[in-house]
Amino acid sequence: MSARKSQFGDAPIAEGCSVEFTLEVIGGKWKGVLLYHLMDGTKRFNELRKICPHITQRMLTLQLRELESDGIVHREVYQQVPPKVEYSLTEFGKTLEPIIHLMKQWGETYKQSTNRISNKSNNGQSNG
Repeated sequence: MSARKSQFGDAPIAEGCSVEFTLEVIGGKWKGVLLYHLMDGTKRFNELRKICPHITQRMLTLQLRELESDGIVHREVYQQVPPKVEYSLTEFGKTLEPIIHLMKQWGETYKQSTNRISNKSNNGQSNG
């Protein structure tokens, strides 16, 4: 794991929960989304920007650097003009694919359940 500050407290690594370690690596607003899209194959930086239009260039760079320092993403720089940089999952990063797929499945189920709840409450409102 990289040397970034933990968001889960100051407990030594040996005392921490495995879920904490996982969330430390893939948690946050964008990492799961980036990993999901990298499961399809190698992407260039600007491809990731187009796929995730709401992420800032600075945040995309930061998230990719953290994933790279954690051994999840490989960054390949080609010596050419203009510069070409590609990102892909490492073999270790590919071990996250089942987790990312399950997160996607869970999200779809949750979205459907909240839509049903929302529709029920909207239909049950009185008009006066």
